[in-house]
Amino acid sequence: MLKYLLFLFIFSGSACYGQQSKTYKDSLLAYQHEYTASHEVVKGKDKRFFRFFPIDQQFAVMATVEKLYDSIGFTMKTSAGTLQHYLKYGRLNFTLSGKQYSLFVYQSSDLMKKEKYRDYLFVPFTDATTGDESYGGGRYLEFYITDIHHNSLFIDFNKAYNPYCAYATGFHCPIPPKENQLSVAIKAGEMAFGKHH
Repeated sequence: MLKYLLFLFIFSGSACYGQQSKTYKDSLLAYQHEYTASHEVVKGKDKRFFRFFPIDQQFAVMATVEKLYDSIGFTMKTSAGTLQHYLKYGRLNFTLSGKQYSLFVYQSSDLMKKEKYRDYLFVPFTDATTGDESYGGGRYLEFYITDIHHNSLFIDFNKAYNPYCAYATGFHCPIPPKENQLSVAIKAGEMAFGKHH
């Protein structure tokens, strides 16, 4: 009887975990579908050239937020050769495969002047897939200050996306600073677009 109960507990626990994983994967697939369907630059038949890494929950991590009080800021280069002014909001510290990494999170000085984007946070980054499996100009993540709870922020690299410059010319896409260059391969999120422009 004890063995039966133990088996039942393990089986139900495994089933529950499997259900959670399935739910997570389904939510990401729905996110990818919405992302491609509502994309502002890629239209019509070109949508078939969107590519994503296989959904991998190990790239969904909890980061500690080290708040920075930057009142001066710096200029970030763009793909068009222009400069945009940003403030460093904080540093995100997280673990992947047992190793510690960090990324800086920024606020745009221009966007902060707009009510809708006053709390908008921007994380441009490159990693070991950049220029190969993923877009050569890096990828982006975005958050809002309200996503931070008790100095913690949930980062899901499966939602990393390409800048508009990955699909067409004429955009001023921020280039990730060297301080946001990850040595690890982030095989999650959007891959390099399947059509050259």
